[in-house]
Amino acid sequence: MNKFVHSFFFSNYFYGCCVVALSVETNFQLSTALNSAFYYLLIFAASVVYYTKSYTSEASYSQPNQRAQWYRMNQTKVLYSQVILSITAIVLSAILLYQQHSAIKQLTRYEWNLILIFPFTAVLYYGSIPPKNPTHNLRSIGWLKPFVIGFVWTGVVSIYPLIFEAIESRKHFEPHWLAWMFFLKNFIFISILCILFDIKDYAADHNSRLKTFVVRLGLRKTLFYVILPMALLSFISFIIFTISRHLPLSRILVNSIPYILLITVTWSMQRRKSILYYLAIIDGLLLVKAACGILGVLLLK
Repeated sequence: MNKFVHSFFFSNYFYGCCVVALSVETNFQLSTALNSAFYYLLIFAASVVYYTKSYTSEASYSQPNQRAQWYRMNQTKVLYSQVILSITAIVLSAILLYQQHSAIKQLTRYEWNLILIFPFTAVLYYGSIPPKNPTHNLRSIGWLKPFVIGFVWTGVVSIYPLIFEAIESRKHFEPHWLAWMFFLKNFIFISILCILFDIKDYAADHNSRLKTFVVRLGLRKTLFYVILPMALLSFISFIIFTISRHLPLSRILVNSIPYILLITVTWSMQRRKSILYYLAIIDGLLLVKAACGILGVLLLK
């Protein structure tokens, strides 16, 4: 069981599950049809491949920590996983392109911009930006790093399901302002988790002079002057979203659970935590948020 837990979290399969769950939550919360099974499998495979490739390319891969040790001991397993998931992603992409080629041809410039901006930002996160310097990328801007990750994640789980649902329904994507409010709510929530995750890398970031929030402000100020106000802002945007949709109290209460847990986890970060705590508990709030969002809708049925 211990080996399975480590493999599940360290191999980034958990992130793939979170991406799928949050995408399904978007479909439920915004009352759209579910996407095809091929679409969910594609974003699962692509997410795992991207995160694994990114991690094995980082300097942290060679550091003496539990996660890096797992990667060094399971290089062959990770390689097989990457090859299988990459092939799966390519095949699924080809199938979806074949099935939806006529609808894709009709996409507007606005729709193409929304589709391309998130992977483009993900590439710039690790790739070089002008001036072309291999160490000059969005990740090197410490205070911006969590918001870049939050932006890409939110686009993939909050915008892509709506765009591809429109493609599958042979219609154009014309988001209501509620969709953008939902995007904002998710963006703030995910960005907060990214800032919390930076606490784990405080020593490495400090040594490499990467000015993240926790390096600039220290742990306590980051928790109480940055994260808690952002959590309150995220909760306010959630309340506005629910009031705008005239949602019943039972659904509001269920969807409030992730925000209560977020504040609880933030308070707990005053003490040192293990890498599994960050992966299972902090990032686990993504899965909790998705589950509560889906359950809140199902309660009305």
